[in-house]
Amino acid sequence: MHQLRLRLVFAASQATPPRVQEGCPAPAELPAAIAELKRQRNAVILAHYYQEPAIQDIADFIGDSLELSRKAAATEADVIVFCGVHFMAETAKILNPGKTVLLPDLDAGCSLADACPADAFAAFRAAHPDHLVVSYINCSAAVKAQSDLICTSSNAVDLIKQLPPEQPILFAPDQNLGRWVQRQSGRDLSLWPGSCQVHETFSEQALLQLKLDHPNAEVIAHPECQQNLLDLADFIGSTSSLLRHAAESPAPAFIVLTEPGILHQMQRALPDKAFHPVPGADGCSCNTCPYMRLNTLEKLWSCLNSLAPAIELDEELRLRALAPIERMLAMSR
Repeated sequence: MHQLRLRLVFAASQATPPRVQEGCPAPAELPAAIAELKRQRNAVILAHYYQEPAIQDIADFIGDSLELSRKAAATEADVIVFCGVHFMAETAKILNPGKTVLLPDLDAGCSLADACPADAFAAFRAAHPDHLVVSYINCSAAVKAQSDLICTSSNAVDLIKQLPPEQPILFAPDQNLGRWVQRQSGRDLSLWPGSCQVHETFSEQALLQLKLDHPNAEVIAHPECQQNLLDLADFIGSTSSLLRHAAESPAPAFIVLTEPGILHQMQRALPDKAFHPVPGADGCSCNTCPYMRLNTLEKLWSCLNSLAPAIELDEELRLRALAPIERMLAMSR
C-alpha cells in the first residue's frame, strides 16, 4: 500500500504543471531572478537535503531539521522561504511570528506528519497521563502543541538521555526512529505507531545485491528505516550525521539508505567517493519523496514574487508549540 500511494503521489507531482505566475523567467534565468527577488525582499532561502539539486544550489542554508530550525531561529531576514515540507515551514513560523514564512507549494506535506492526526494523538496522550511527551519534529504544529519536548533525529538520543530515568516517556510519531532511540538510550518508550512511507519502501533484496556488487562500500542509513535494513547498516544517523560520517570514514564508497536528495551534497563534498542509493521495492522510484519534490525553482520564484503562499498560525497554538521547540534548542548540545 505504501508503494502504491507513493507511486500515485509521485506521478501526480510529475504530471501537475508548476503553479507559477505569468512572467516567470525562463529556466536559465531563474537563479538570477530569484537572487534579485531575495535581495528586494530581504529574504533567506532554507532548503532541506531532500530538495532537488537546483534548489539546493541556490539556497542560503542547507541542512537537516535541527540545523534549519537553528537557522530559522537566528535569521534577521524579513522573509523566510522554506524549501522543504509543511511541518518545516510551520516550525519556522512558530519561531518567527513576525516574519513572513513562505512554502513554495502548500501541498508539500509529509506522510509521517499525516500519520499522526492531532485528535487521535490527544486520545493517545490521555491514555498515558503520567508520560512526558517527546515528539519528533516531523509532526504538525497541533501535535507539537501537545508535546513537552521536540527532538530531531540528530539530537533524539541525547535529549532522551537527559531526562530523569524514572520518567515514563511517550515518543511520537515515528516508531522506527523510536525503536532506534530506545536501543541507543537504553530507555523504554511508549511509541505512536507512525512511519515515513519513503523510508519504509527500501528494498532489502536490492540492498543485499548492492552489498555484493560493492563489497568495499559501507552501508549508511537513516534511523527512520525499518529494523531489517538497519541491521545491515554499518552506520546509522541523521542526514547531517550521514554526511559527516562519509567525510570521516576511509571507505571509498557508500550505499545510502535515505532519500536520495542527500547524494547531491555528498557528491559535491566528496567527489572522489562513490555513493549508491538503494531503490524501492520492485525498482520503483518510491525512495524519492514526492512531497519534497513538489517545490521547484519556478514555484520558488513565484512565492518570492507574490509573497504567497504564506504560513499562518493561530497565536495560542503557536505559543503552545513554541515551548517544546525552545526546550529542544536549549537542551541540544
